[in-house]
Amino acid sequence: MKMRMRNFWPLLMAGSLGAMGVQAAIADEYQLLVGSYTAGQSQGIYRLNFDSATGQIDAKPLQVIKSDNPSWLTLSKDQRYLFAVNENGPGQSDPVGRVSSYAIDPKTHELSLINQVQSLGNEPTHSSLSADASHLFVSNYSVAEDPGGTLAVLPVSADGALKPVVQMSSHPASRVNPERQMSSHVHSTASSPDSRYVFSNDLGADRVFAYRFDPKANPDLPLTPANPAFVQLPAGSGPRHLLFSADGKHAWLTMEMSAQVAVFDYRDGSLEQTQIVDLAAGQPVSDKAAAALHASADGKFLYVSNRGTANQLLVFAIDPATGHLKELQRRSVEGDHPREFSLDPSGKFVLIANQKSNGIVVVERDAKTGLLGKTVQKLPMDAPSDLKFLLRQ
Repeated sequence: MKMRMRNFWPLLMAGSLGAMGVQAAIADEYQLLVGSYTAGQSQGIYRLNFDSATGQIDAKPLQVIKSDNPSWLTLSKDQRYLFAVNENGPGQSDPVGRVSSYAIDPKTHELSLINQVQSLGNEPTHSSLSADASHLFVSNYSVAEDPGGTLAVLPVSADGALKPVVQMSSHPASRVNPERQMSSHVHSTASSPDSRYVFSNDLGADRVFAYRFDPKANPDLPLTPANPAFVQLPAGSGPRHLLFSADGKHAWLTMEMSAQVAVFDYRDGSLEQTQIVDLAAGQPVSDKAAAALHASADGKFLYVSNRGTANQLLVFAIDPATGHLKELQRRSVEGDHPREFSLDPSGKFVLIANQKSNGIVVVERDAKTGLLGKTVQKLPMDAPSDLKFLLRQ
């Protein structure tokens, strides 16, 4: 019996280690959603496996969801629903701007269409969900001067279905840049940390517009102008994306046309500018095209992409007291037009969607220093525009 136990014990250990290995492999795997533009070869939204142990994206999609120009993806907090803007407009195969809603299977992450509604504007480029998941804020950018950009408010049912637009807002343009600012171009909308306010970033107006959000008081008009009603930004700067700090005390804003980041103190619906950081100081206008920004989970580092001919990802250290930024690194994205990027759930990698060079680049990240390291993968993909991770339930 003892001999049998001695012979059997290594098999038990091997079996246990094998099971542990499988569990570890599963723990390192996440699913990645990729939004894209579909004028070329892309078909819409791609669902892929991502291994956070190696930084590798599986090239074979788990699912392809056919959709016209699903350029921006918004996940509900519980990850039961996905909302995608269909950035359509005049001259495209579908000239009508739309928004699509999908249900996400909690076990398999399989996506299924719930419904699709019109955004009542051209080229909807961004959406965000209210904290209570009751409303979706859609930014109709509108490339053309006429009709110009608008902010659209869409109620969301408890089952994830989108209702028709109930409110529209537009803003006067700054008209500083005769090519890009002759009308409103709403680029994104963000809710305040306490969810009482909504901020609309208008590239055409050089302003961030502030609204009170109170759907209970008036379900048909949930947004009313705040006081102050807007934040004035430098002429010709072109505000794009706004991000609040995890503690809700600060915010950062990319200004696309000037390639800058504005830093704000935030309190009770009011943004007070405290710093402006240049991404392409002294460089030609062709280098100036600030885009996405994301903070690390620990709140210590801010990452910002600059497109144009620069095509860089910049790393900043965040002062916890002031929110001010100190540049640490500039790194090539090894591609063209980094429209969006994402830090993976482990914090060990950054995935960059290079829209015009048709690929996703995965770069190592040092969680302690915030610095970016070597490239671990270059995955060909036509016109990727947004990246969102699905977390395990």
